[in-house]
Amino acid sequence: MPQIAPLVAGDPGQLGSFRLTGRVGEGGQGIVYLGVNEQGERAAIKLLHVKFSGDTIARSRFARELKAAERVASFCTARVMEADLDGNTPYIASEYIDGVPLRDLVDDDGPLRGTALDRLAIGTATALTAIHHASIVHRDFKPDNVLIAADGPRVVDFGIARIVDSTGTITSRAIGTPAYMAPEQIAGDDVGPYTDVFAWGATIAFAATGVTVFEGSSIAVVLNRILNHEVDVSAMPEPLRSVVASALAKDPQARPTADQLLLRLLGQPDTSGASTAVLSRGAEVASDDTTPFTRVRTTLADRKPVTDPAPVPNVTTQPPAVSRGQAQLAELVNGPPPQEQPPPSPPVKPPAPKKRGKGPGRWIAVAVALLLLAAAAVLAVLNDWPWAFGAQPSSGGGNTQPGDFASVIDKVGQTGKLTIGVKGDLPGIGLGRDGSFQGFDVELAQRIARALGAKDVTYAQVGRFDRAASLKSGKVDLVVATYSVDPDEDVLFAGPYYVAHHDVLVRSGANVRTLQDLQGRRLCAPSSPSVANVQDRVKVEPVPADNYAQCMDKIKSGEVDAIPGEDLLLAGFANRETSLRFSVLGAKLNSQRYAVGIKRGDSRTCKAVSGVIAQLYTDGTVAKLLRKHFGNVDFAPELKAPLMEPCE
Repeated sequence: MPQIAPLVAGDPGQLGSFRLTGRVGEGGQGIVYLGVNEQGERAAIKLLHVKFSGDTIARSRFARELKAAERVASFCTARVMEADLDGNTPYIASEYIDGVPLRDLVDDDGPLRGTALDRLAIGTATALTAIHHASIVHRDFKPDNVLIAADGPRVVDFGIARIVDSTGTITSRAIGTPAYMAPEQIAGDDVGPYTDVFAWGATIAFAATGVTVFEGSSIAVVLNRILNHEVDVSAMPEPLRSVVASALAKDPQARPTADQLLLRLLGQPDTSGASTAVLSRGAEVASDDTTPFTRVRTTLADRKPVTDPAPVPNVTTQPPAVSRGQAQLAELVNGPPPQEQPPPSPPVKPPAPKKRGKGPGRWIAVAVALLLLAAAAVLAVLNDWPWAFGAQPSSGGGNTQPGDFASVIDKVGQTGKLTIGVKGDLPGIGLGRDGSFQGFDVELAQRIARALGAKDVTYAQVGRFDRAASLKSGKVDLVVATYSVDPDEDVLFAGPYYVAHHDVLVRSGANVRTLQDLQGRRLCAPSSPSVANVQDRVKVEPVPADNYAQCMDKIKSGEVDAIPGEDLLLAGFANRETSLRFSVLGAKLNSQRYAVGIKRGDSRTCKAVSGVIAQLYTDGTVAKLLRKHFGNVDFAPELKAPLMEPCE
């Protein structure tokens, strides 16, 4: 574990909400401290050196580090917990990973073998895929930046990451550690995600052999070896051998993407990008060092460009025995009962097996096994069977219940079905009409369901106090319904998917631009804590109302001058008005985090949903939905991606 040094004279005792307890290390750009907040959470806090505090270039570089880290979904990476780049002591607090650098582990204990090596490769490929999905290039992927923690490998240090521009390349100067730099970095050519893939290959080769594969007595020797030396990967098992070999291709265009690395390591077809479910599966495999897993592997030797939209992979199996969720595949491998036949499938011609000197019986057995496995792979792709993701098969027929599955991810993978709880009484957010629902929450739920792979999505109205019971009973699988995070509730929260603020709605053009402009005016007063939030700050005349519909009638008639409430709620009611235009004042009296409710214990689904939400912010989907449902209101919603809740 990292050696934590004591604080020295001149070190700060507090940064933000974190009390500093020691020094983790120091680099050219700043000092890394260990800190703890009031909740007992530990963080690695990077403080910019005092000598750089007035350096606008250094601050700009530090700001890019923060943006990069915030955009990466937390699959096998360290999440950002807090940051301040504007004060006299700019810092970033990231999740503290109590782990050993991969380099130290290999130097002390020797090369990794078997399952440990497999899980390292899958975990780091998962992290790299998440990084690239956020349009980030790490640029310094190496054994020192891979920490081996109790829950698997974690990739850290985005200090020199750069945001990929619209061309998908980066033209700034090459940055990296010489022995893990790619040929294009050395040549001064464009650097991109493919550069990280090369460094990943060199890192995994180091872990498997215990030797820095491009080592040399001088930098010149190292660079020459990178440009001209082919790495010997023959000691690695398949499919790792082929994957690493392809990652170390000298030509960037010949390398697989990070998505393809992960898909091949998990035994999946790599003709499309890795979904959130695949990232979730990769993180799960990497974190579990006790349960054997089986893959259906694609042989990469002599691989040709894919032209068939539904290719048939050449598959083999790897011991140990089939893990949970792969009973169907095991039955195919071992042979079905005599009265059963495998489902019909397109004709498949298996590759010719190699001669092993075991006689014709051996040939027939191998051919039959390969035929069955190939058929299983084809059917899995065509029918979206979930065995490759470790999903548990249903114990019965078509009417399966959520309780039959280990997680919502498993249910979706097995059945394609998902039931989501939403509100049904809030315009613009979640409004039920003629048996269907519409609004911001509903469309956001649709995006989440689609990313999880659901093909059959139904909605059910769920009340605030019914959320935990509905999830526990299996009435719904998720709740996306602008209910705030409640730490005392027996619910696991993914997200937040939006940070709302208590605010005030006024008529546009009413000469009310700040909260103080409401002094002495009439305020609609429904049963809401937002009324007191306004009264604490300015003297107003409250006008009682039973609900927000009444408040809207009162403000349209001029009976009141303003309505307090959460900004989305206010914007939703005001957006449907066509004769008058309204404004959300922007007072932001306090914050309210809205997160997706999940049955407690389903951390796998929680991590997947949080990853989807982060991506929806990154690609602009959340901003588009907010404009769509609240565009008739003068309203500046919160568009900054929120800090994700820990899935614990």
